[in-house]
Amino acid sequence: MLGLAARAGSVVPGTAQVRQMARAGRVRYVIVAADASANSREKLLPLLAARRIPFVVASDRETLGQAVGRGPLSAVGITDRTLAARVAELLAGAGEGSADRPAGGRGAG
Repeated sequence: MLGLAARAGSVVPGTAQVRQMARAGRVRYVIVAADASANSREKLLPLLAARRIPFVVASDRETLGQAVGRGPLSAVGITDRTLAARVAELLAGAGEGSADRPAGGRGAG
């Protein structure tokens, strides 16, 4: 599904770009690699929570990058609302990682 989103031009690759798009209010869902550096997490996760952007911590940098046709990535944002909802649904169904809901509550994904 991430490959489809990438081909549709709805993927924002990398922590810096995800942060920029989150500030602009254009990212709908974010996947953060479980092995992302502490620095990357400290910069990104509080911003996502403050902006009430749903996210999941799942997979690893290598797998996340491969899914969108790139090298290793610490974070990938999805800008299309429909694709974001579908990816979130698939990850929740697969039991991947842990997620923050838009309301800021924590729960298992």
